[in-house]
Amino acid sequence: MIATLLFTAFAVFLLAGVPVGAALGLAGAAAIALANADTQWFGLLAVPQNFYAGLGKYPLLAIPMFVLVGSIFDRSGVAARLVNLAVAIVGRGPGMLPLVAIGVAMFLGGISGSGPATAAAIGGVMLLAMQRAGYPPAFSASVVAAAASTDILIPPSVAFIVYSVLVPGASVPALFAAGMVPGILAGLALAIPTVWLARRHRMGQLEAALPRPPFWRSLRDAAWGLAAPVVILGGMRAGWFTPTEAAVVAVFYGLFVGMAIHRTIRVRDLFVILRESGELSAVILLVVSLAAIFAFSLSTLGVIDPITNAIVHSGLGENAVLALLILMLIVLGMFLDGISIFLIFVPLMMPILRHYHWDPVWFGVILTLNVAIGQFTPPMAVNLMVSSRIAGVRMEDTTGWVLWLVGAMCVAMLCVIVWPQLALWLPTYLGY
Repeated sequence: MIATLLFTAFAVFLLAGVPVGAALGLAGAAAIALANADTQWFGLLAVPQNFYAGLGKYPLLAIPMFVLVGSIFDRSGVAARLVNLAVAIVGRGPGMLPLVAIGVAMFLGGISGSGPATAAAIGGVMLLAMQRAGYPPAFSASVVAAAASTDILIPPSVAFIVYSVLVPGASVPALFAAGMVPGILAGLALAIPTVWLARRHRMGQLEAALPRPPFWRSLRDAAWGLAAPVVILGGMRAGWFTPTEAAVVAVFYGLFVGMAIHRTIRVRDLFVILRESGELSAVILLVVSLAAIFAFSLSTLGVIDPITNAIVHSGLGENAVLALLILMLIVLGMFLDGISIFLIFVPLMMPILRHYHWDPVWFGVILTLNVAIGQFTPPMAVNLMVSSRIAGVRMEDTTGWVLWLVGAMCVAMLCVIVWPQLALWLPTYLGY
Protein backbone atom coordinates (compact mmCIF):
# COMPACT_ATOMS: atom_id res chain seq x y z
CA MET A 1 0.00 0.00 0.00
CA ILE A 2 2.79 2.41 0.92
CA ALA A 3 4.65 1.69 -2.33
CA THR A 4 1.45 2.35 -4.28
CA LEU A 5 0.93 5.63 -2.44
CA LEU A 6 4.53 6.70 -3.04
CA PHE A 7 4.46 6.28 -6.81
CA THR A 8 0.82 7.33 -7.21
CA ALA A 9 1.39 10.55 -5.28
CA PHE A 10 4.51 11.28 -7.32
CA ALA A 11 2.63 10.74 -10.61
CA VAL A 12 -0.33 12.86 -9.48
CA PHE A 13 1.93 15.75 -8.44
CA LEU A 14 3.72 15.63 -11.81
CA LEU A 15 0.43 15.60 -13.74
CA ALA A 16 -0.74 18.55 -11.64
CA GLY A 17 2.25 20.56 -12.81
CA VAL A 18 4.24 20.41 -9.57
CA PRO A 19 8.02 20.70 -10.21
CA VAL A 20 9.88 17.38 -10.15
CA GLY A 21 11.86 18.19 -7.00
CA ALA A 22 8.79 19.22 -5.03
CA ALA A 23 6.87 16.16 -6.28
CA LEU A 24 9.67 13.88 -5.05
CA GLY A 25 9.79 15.51 -1.62
CA LEU A 26 6.02 15.64 -1.11
CA ALA A 27 5.47 12.04 -2.21
CA GLY A 28 8.27 10.83 0.06
CA ALA A 29 6.96 12.82 3.03
CA ALA A 30 3.43 11.47 2.49
CA ALA A 31 4.72 7.87 2.44
CA ILE A 32 6.75 8.46 5.63
CA ALA A 33 3.71 9.96 7.39
CA LEU A 34 1.48 7.02 6.40
CA ALA A 35 4.03 4.44 7.52
CA ASN A 36 4.35 6.12 10.94
CA ALA A 37 0.72 7.13 11.47
CA ASP A 38 0.64 5.62 14.98
CA THR A 39 3.55 7.73 16.27
CA GLN A 40 3.72 11.35 17.31
CA TRP A 41 4.54 13.71 14.41
CA PHE A 42 4.18 10.68 12.09
CA GLY A 43 7.95 10.19 11.91
CA LEU A 44 8.23 13.39 9.88
CA LEU A 45 11.46 14.36 11.61
CA ALA A 46 13.06 12.08 9.03
CA VAL A 47 12.12 14.62 6.35
CA PRO A 48 14.42 17.51 7.37
CA GLN A 49 17.14 15.05 8.38
CA ASN A 50 17.21 13.44 4.95
CA PHE A 51 16.83 16.81 3.22
CA TYR A 52 20.10 17.90 4.82
CA ALA A 53 21.76 14.49 4.39
CA GLY A 54 21.02 14.57 0.66
CA LEU A 55 22.71 17.95 0.34
CA GLY A 56 25.61 17.57 2.76
CA LYS A 57 27.94 15.55 0.54
CA TYR A 58 31.40 16.81 -0.39
CA PRO A 59 31.32 15.84 -4.12
CA LEU A 60 28.18 17.95 -4.60
CA LEU A 61 30.26 21.08 -3.97
CA ALA A 62 31.63 20.64 -7.48
CA ILE A 63 28.22 21.11 -9.12
CA PRO A 64 27.76 24.88 -8.56
CA MET A 65 31.40 25.42 -9.49
CA PHE A 66 31.16 23.57 -12.81
CA VAL A 67 27.87 25.35 -13.56
CA LEU A 68 29.69 28.63 -12.93
CA VAL A 69 32.56 27.50 -15.19
CA GLY A 70 30.09 26.88 -18.02
CA SER A 71 28.61 30.36 -17.64
CA ILE A 72 32.06 32.01 -17.50
CA PHE A 73 33.36 30.26 -20.62
CA ASP A 74 30.09 30.98 -22.41
CA ARG A 75 30.70 34.71 -21.97
CA SER A 76 34.49 34.68 -22.37
CA GLY A 77 34.44 34.18 -26.13
CA VAL A 78 36.29 30.85 -25.92
CA ALA A 79 33.64 29.05 -27.99
CA ALA A 80 33.97 31.46 -30.94
CA ARG A 81 37.77 31.13 -30.95
CA LEU A 82 37.56 27.33 -30.82
CA VAL A 83 35.13 27.38 -33.76
CA ASN A 84 37.56 29.48 -35.83
CA LEU A 85 40.38 27.06 -35.04
CA ALA A 86 38.26 24.03 -35.94
CA VAL A 87 37.22 25.62 -39.25
CA ALA A 88 40.86 26.41 -39.99
CA ILE A 89 41.74 22.75 -39.41
CA VAL A 90 38.90 20.93 -41.25
CA GLY A 91 38.36 23.56 -43.95
CA ARG A 92 35.18 24.60 -45.74
CA GLY A 93 32.74 22.43 -47.65
CA PRO A 94 29.35 20.69 -47.34
CA GLY A 95 29.02 19.02 -43.95
CA MET A 96 32.08 20.65 -42.41
CA LEU A 97 30.35 23.23 -40.22
CA PRO A 98 28.18 20.59 -38.48
CA LEU A 99 31.35 18.56 -37.95
CA VAL A 100 32.95 21.62 -36.37
CA ALA A 101 29.94 22.05 -34.06
CA ILE A 102 30.29 18.46 -32.82
CA GLY A 103 34.05 18.75 -32.30
CA VAL A 104 33.87 22.04 -30.40
CA ALA A 105 30.99 20.79 -28.24
CA MET A 106 33.03 17.74 -27.28
CA PHE A 107 35.98 19.94 -26.41
CA LEU A 108 33.86 22.25 -24.27
CA GLY A 109 32.66 19.13 -22.47
CA GLY A 110 36.14 18.99 -20.97
CA ILE A 111 35.53 22.39 -19.38
CA SER A 112 31.97 22.66 -18.07
CA GLY A 113 30.27 19.23 -18.27
CA SER A 114 26.82 20.79 -18.71
CA GLY A 115 24.81 20.01 -21.84
CA PRO A 116 22.44 23.03 -21.83
CA ALA A 117 25.33 25.44 -21.13
CA THR A 118 27.29 24.03 -24.06
CA ALA A 119 24.22 24.10 -26.30
CA ALA A 120 23.86 27.81 -25.51
CA ALA A 121 27.57 28.55 -26.04
CA ILE A 122 27.84 26.60 -29.31
CA GLY A 123 24.41 27.65 -30.53
CA GLY A 124 25.19 31.33 -30.14
CA VAL A 125 28.17 30.94 -32.48
CA MET A 126 27.35 28.05 -34.82
CA LEU A 127 23.65 28.42 -35.61
CA LEU A 128 24.03 31.80 -37.31
CA ALA A 129 27.14 30.61 -39.18
CA MET A 130 25.34 27.46 -40.38
CA GLN A 131 22.33 29.52 -41.47
CA ARG A 132 24.57 31.80 -43.55
CA ALA A 133 26.16 28.72 -45.14
CA GLY A 134 22.77 27.39 -46.25
CA TYR A 135 21.88 24.81 -43.58
CA PRO A 136 18.19 24.56 -42.54
CA PRO A 137 17.70 25.98 -39.01
CA ALA A 138 15.92 22.80 -37.83
CA PHE A 139 18.87 20.63 -38.92
CA SER A 140 21.38 23.01 -37.31
CA ALA A 141 19.46 23.05 -34.01
CA SER A 142 19.34 19.24 -34.01
CA VAL A 143 23.09 18.92 -34.56
CA VAL A 144 23.97 21.44 -31.83
CA ALA A 145 21.62 19.78 -29.31
CA ALA A 146 22.96 16.30 -30.03
CA ALA A 147 26.58 17.47 -29.95
CA ALA A 148 26.07 19.18 -26.57
CA SER A 149 24.74 15.91 -25.10
CA THR A 150 28.26 14.41 -25.24
CA ASP A 151 29.30 16.86 -22.52
CA ILE A 152 27.87 14.77 -19.68
CA LEU A 153 30.10 11.89 -20.77
CA ILE A 154 33.37 13.73 -21.32
CA PRO A 155 34.91 14.73 -17.96
CA PRO A 156 34.23 16.77 -15.95
CA SER A 157 30.56 15.73 -15.76
CA VAL A 158 27.86 16.87 -13.35
CA ALA A 159 25.95 13.62 -14.02
CA PHE A 160 28.92 11.50 -12.95
CA ILE A 161 29.28 13.53 -9.75
CA VAL A 162 25.63 12.87 -8.82
CA TYR A 163 25.99 9.17 -9.68
CA SER A 164 29.11 8.85 -7.50
CA VAL A 165 27.16 10.26 -4.54
CA LEU A 166 24.43 7.65 -5.02
CA VAL A 167 26.75 4.67 -5.69
CA PRO A 168 29.57 4.29 -3.13
CA GLY A 169 31.47 1.80 -5.32
CA ALA A 170 31.96 4.32 -8.15
CA SER A 171 34.47 7.10 -7.46
CA VAL A 172 34.44 10.40 -9.32
CA PRO A 173 37.94 9.94 -10.87
CA ALA A 174 37.02 6.43 -12.09
CA LEU A 175 33.77 7.68 -13.64
CA PHE A 176 35.53 10.64 -15.27
CA ALA A 177 38.09 8.29 -16.83
CA ALA A 178 35.40 5.80 -17.87
CA GLY A 179 33.41 8.46 -19.71
CA MET A 180 36.26 9.62 -21.95
CA VAL A 181 36.29 6.86 -24.60
CA PRO A 182 32.47 6.47 -24.77
CA GLY A 183 32.18 10.26 -25.04
CA ILE A 184 34.54 10.35 -28.01
CA LEU A 185 32.74 7.33 -29.51
CA ALA A 186 29.40 9.13 -29.16
CA GLY A 187 30.81 12.20 -30.93
CA LEU A 188 32.12 10.07 -33.81
CA ALA A 189 28.78 8.29 -34.03
CA LEU A 190 27.00 11.65 -34.37
CA ALA A 191 29.47 12.92 -36.97
CA ILE A 192 28.78 10.12 -39.47
CA PRO A 193 25.02 10.69 -40.06
CA THR A 194 25.46 14.46 -39.73
CA VAL A 195 27.92 14.73 -42.62
CA TRP A 196 25.99 12.12 -44.65
CA LEU A 197 22.68 13.98 -44.24
CA ALA A 198 24.27 17.31 -45.09
CA ARG A 199 25.72 15.98 -48.33
CA ARG A 200 22.72 13.86 -49.27
CA HIS A 201 20.35 16.83 -48.97
CA ARG A 202 22.89 19.22 -50.52
CA MET A 203 23.05 21.47 -47.49
CA GLY A 204 25.70 24.10 -46.94
CA GLN A 205 26.22 24.90 -50.61
CA LEU A 206 27.34 28.40 -49.66
CA GLU A 207 29.90 27.12 -47.15
CA ALA A 208 32.70 26.59 -49.66
CA ALA A 209 32.54 30.27 -50.63
CA LEU A 210 33.08 31.47 -47.05
CA PRO A 211 36.62 32.49 -46.03
CA ARG A 212 38.81 29.99 -44.17
CA PRO A 213 40.42 31.46 -41.03
CA PRO A 214 44.24 31.46 -40.95
CA PHE A 215 45.46 28.49 -38.93
CA TRP A 216 48.28 30.01 -36.87
CA ARG A 217 46.31 33.08 -35.88
CA SER A 218 43.32 30.92 -34.92
CA LEU A 219 45.58 28.63 -32.89
CA ARG A 220 47.05 31.59 -31.03
CA ASP A 221 43.60 33.03 -30.28
CA ALA A 222 42.28 29.67 -29.04
CA ALA A 223 45.38 28.70 -27.02
CA TRP A 224 43.96 29.72 -23.64
CA GLY A 225 40.76 27.79 -24.28
CA LEU A 226 42.72 24.75 -25.42
CA ALA A 227 44.70 24.82 -22.18
CA ALA A 228 41.60 24.70 -19.95
CA PRO A 229 40.97 20.91 -20.07
CA VAL A 230 44.70 20.33 -19.65
CA VAL A 231 44.68 22.38 -16.45
CA ILE A 232 41.48 20.78 -15.10
CA LEU A 233 42.03 17.12 -16.02
CA GLY A 234 45.82 17.19 -15.88
CA GLY A 235 45.76 18.66 -12.39
CA MET A 236 43.40 15.94 -11.19
CA ARG A 237 45.52 13.20 -12.75
CA ALA A 238 48.72 14.65 -11.25
CA GLY A 239 47.11 14.67 -7.81
CA TRP A 240 47.34 18.42 -7.40
CA PHE A 241 43.65 18.71 -6.56
CA THR A 242 40.48 16.65 -6.21
CA PRO A 243 37.59 16.90 -8.73
CA THR A 244 35.81 19.30 -6.37
CA GLU A 245 38.92 21.47 -6.04
CA ALA A 246 39.42 21.24 -9.82
CA ALA A 247 36.04 22.93 -10.29
CA VAL A 248 37.22 25.90 -8.20
CA VAL A 249 40.49 26.07 -10.14
CA ALA A 250 38.50 26.06 -13.38
CA VAL A 251 36.40 29.02 -12.17
CA PHE A 252 39.45 31.18 -11.47
CA TYR A 253 41.12 30.08 -14.70
CA GLY A 254 38.01 31.03 -16.67
CA LEU A 255 37.80 34.42 -14.95
CA PHE A 256 41.47 35.06 -15.67
CA VAL A 257 41.01 34.21 -19.37
CA GLY A 258 37.79 36.20 -19.72
CA MET A 259 38.87 39.30 -17.78
CA ALA A 260 42.63 39.54 -18.31
CA ILE A 261 43.34 37.78 -21.62
CA HIS A 262 40.29 38.13 -23.88
CA ARG A 263 38.78 41.02 -21.89
CA THR A 264 35.25 39.96 -22.81
CA ILE A 265 34.07 39.85 -19.16
CA ARG A 266 33.89 43.07 -17.18
CA VAL A 267 33.46 43.49 -13.46
CA ARG A 268 29.81 44.48 -13.86
CA ASP A 269 29.19 41.24 -15.79
CA LEU A 270 30.15 39.17 -12.76
CA PHE A 271 26.85 39.84 -10.99
CA VAL A 272 24.85 38.48 -13.95
CA ILE A 273 27.13 35.44 -14.27
CA LEU A 274 26.95 34.66 -10.55
CA ARG A 275 23.17 35.16 -10.46
CA GLU A 276 22.50 32.86 -13.43
CA SER A 277 24.84 30.19 -12.10
CA GLY A 278 23.40 30.48 -8.60
CA GLU A 279 19.84 30.06 -9.84
CA LEU A 280 20.68 26.97 -11.90
CA SER A 281 22.80 25.45 -9.13
CA ALA A 282 20.04 26.05 -6.58
CA VAL A 283 17.54 24.20 -8.76
CA ILE A 284 19.86 21.21 -9.20
CA LEU A 285 20.80 20.98 -5.52
CA LEU A 286 17.21 21.48 -4.36
CA VAL A 287 16.11 18.56 -6.52
CA VAL A 288 18.97 16.47 -5.10
CA SER A 289 18.02 17.24 -1.49
CA LEU A 290 14.28 16.64 -2.03
CA ALA A 291 15.02 13.41 -3.87
CA ALA A 292 16.87 12.20 -0.76
CA ILE A 293 13.50 12.14 1.02
CA PHE A 294 12.06 10.03 -1.80
CA ALA A 295 15.09 7.71 -1.70
CA PHE A 296 14.74 7.32 2.08
CA SER A 297 11.13 6.24 1.58
CA LEU A 298 12.18 3.70 -1.04
CA SER A 299 14.95 2.17 1.07
CA THR A 300 13.33 2.09 4.54
CA LEU A 301 9.65 1.42 3.80
CA GLY A 302 10.15 -1.87 1.97
CA VAL A 303 9.56 -0.58 -1.54
CA ILE A 304 12.78 -1.60 -3.29
CA ASP A 305 12.90 -5.31 -2.40
CA PRO A 306 9.54 -6.30 -3.93
CA ILE A 307 10.37 -4.48 -7.18
CA THR A 308 13.84 -6.04 -7.33
CA ASN A 309 12.51 -9.54 -6.62
CA ALA A 310 9.84 -9.15 -9.28
CA ILE A 311 12.43 -8.23 -11.91
CA VAL A 312 15.05 -10.79 -10.88
CA HIS A 313 12.55 -13.66 -10.67
CA SER A 314 10.56 -12.68 -13.75
CA GLY A 315 12.12 -15.45 -15.81
CA LEU A 316 14.01 -13.00 -18.00
CA GLY A 317 17.71 -13.53 -18.52
CA GLU A 318 20.43 -11.05 -17.61
CA ASN A 319 20.58 -9.55 -21.11
CA ALA A 320 16.81 -9.22 -21.29
CA VAL A 321 16.71 -7.42 -17.93
CA LEU A 322 19.44 -5.03 -19.09
CA ALA A 323 17.57 -4.38 -22.35
CA LEU A 324 14.37 -3.74 -20.39
CA LEU A 325 16.12 -1.24 -18.10
CA ILE A 326 17.69 0.58 -21.05
CA LEU A 327 14.37 0.79 -22.88
CA MET A 328 12.73 2.14 -19.72
CA LEU A 329 15.49 4.74 -19.26
CA ILE A 330 15.26 5.92 -22.87
CA VAL A 331 11.50 6.43 -22.50
CA LEU A 332 11.95 8.20 -19.16
CA GLY A 333 14.61 10.41 -20.69
CA MET A 334 11.99 11.80 -23.07
CA PHE A 335 10.04 13.21 -20.11
CA LEU A 336 12.41 13.69 -17.15
CA ASP A 337 15.71 15.50 -16.81
CA GLY A 338 18.86 13.48 -16.20
CA ILE A 339 19.38 14.46 -12.55
CA SER A 340 15.83 13.36 -11.67
CA ILE A 341 16.32 10.01 -13.44
CA PHE A 342 19.49 9.39 -11.45
CA LEU A 343 17.93 10.33 -8.13
CA ILE A 344 14.70 8.37 -8.61
CA PHE A 345 15.85 5.19 -10.31
CA VAL A 346 19.46 4.54 -9.24
CA PRO A 347 18.32 3.42 -5.74
CA LEU A 348 15.84 1.06 -7.42
CA MET A 349 18.43 -0.37 -9.81
CA MET A 350 21.28 -0.84 -7.33
CA PRO A 351 20.00 -4.22 -6.00
CA ILE A 352 19.62 -5.43 -9.61
CA LEU A 353 23.15 -4.26 -10.38
CA ARG A 354 24.51 -6.17 -7.39
CA HIS A 355 22.47 -9.29 -8.20
CA TYR A 356 23.97 -9.57 -11.69
CA HIS A 357 27.44 -8.38 -10.55
CA TRP A 358 27.52 -5.55 -13.07
CA ASP A 359 30.44 -3.16 -12.70
CA PRO A 360 29.05 0.04 -11.11
CA VAL A 361 31.38 2.27 -13.14
CA TRP A 362 30.36 0.61 -16.43
CA PHE A 363 26.69 0.80 -15.48
CA GLY A 364 27.11 4.48 -14.62
CA VAL A 365 28.43 5.13 -18.14
CA ILE A 366 25.47 3.21 -19.67
CA LEU A 367 23.03 5.18 -17.53
CA THR A 368 24.68 8.47 -18.49
CA LEU A 369 24.54 7.54 -22.18
CA ASN A 370 20.79 7.04 -21.77
CA VAL A 371 20.50 10.46 -20.15
CA ALA A 372 22.57 11.99 -22.96
CA ILE A 373 20.15 10.56 -25.53
CA GLY A 374 17.23 11.98 -23.56
CA GLN A 375 18.77 15.46 -23.65
CA PHE A 376 17.96 15.81 -27.36
CA THR A 377 14.96 13.46 -27.69
CA PRO A 378 11.57 15.28 -27.73
CA PRO A 379 9.33 16.17 -26.00
CA MET A 380 11.37 17.19 -22.89
CA ALA A 381 14.78 17.58 -24.51
CA VAL A 382 16.60 20.30 -22.58
CA ASN A 383 19.43 20.72 -25.10
CA LEU A 384 17.00 20.80 -28.00
CA MET A 385 14.89 23.42 -26.21
CA VAL A 386 17.93 25.69 -25.94
CA SER A 387 19.16 25.23 -29.52
CA SER A 388 15.65 25.47 -31.02
CA ARG A 389 15.04 28.72 -29.18
CA ILE A 390 18.31 30.20 -30.44
CA ALA A 391 17.62 28.96 -34.00
CA GLY A 392 14.07 30.33 -33.90
CA VAL A 393 12.39 27.03 -34.85
CA ARG A 394 9.76 24.84 -33.22
CA MET A 395 10.98 21.66 -31.58
CA GLU A 396 8.52 19.64 -33.68
CA ASP A 397 10.36 20.76 -36.84
CA THR A 398 13.57 19.07 -35.68
CA THR A 399 12.10 15.59 -35.19
CA GLY A 400 12.97 14.27 -38.66
CA TRP A 401 16.65 15.17 -38.18
CA VAL A 402 16.90 14.27 -34.50
CA LEU A 403 15.81 10.66 -35.00
CA TRP A 404 18.89 9.98 -37.15
CA LEU A 405 21.13 11.31 -34.40
CA VAL A 406 19.27 9.40 -31.68
CA GLY A 407 19.85 6.21 -33.68
CA ALA A 408 23.57 6.98 -33.99
CA MET A 409 23.90 7.55 -30.25
CA CYS A 410 22.04 4.29 -29.55
CA VAL A 411 24.61 2.46 -31.70
CA ALA A 412 27.41 4.01 -29.61
CA MET A 413 25.65 2.87 -26.41
CA LEU A 414 25.24 -0.64 -27.84
CA CYS A 415 28.99 -0.77 -28.48
CA VAL A 416 29.72 0.10 -24.83
CA ILE A 417 27.26 -2.59 -23.69
CA VAL A 418 28.75 -5.28 -25.91
CA TRP A 419 32.36 -4.28 -25.20
CA PRO A 420 32.50 -3.03 -21.57
CA GLN A 421 36.25 -2.40 -21.88
CA LEU A 422 35.45 0.69 -23.96
CA ALA A 423 34.44 2.22 -20.62
CA LEU A 424 36.62 0.26 -18.21
CA TRP A 425 39.98 0.22 -19.99
CA LEU A 426 41.05 3.79 -19.16
CA PRO A 427 40.15 3.77 -15.41
CA THR A 428 41.89 0.38 -15.08
CA TYR A 429 44.97 1.73 -16.86
CA LEU A 430 45.04 4.81 -14.62
CA GLY A 431 44.65 2.67 -11.51
CA TYR A 432 41.22 3.89 -10.33
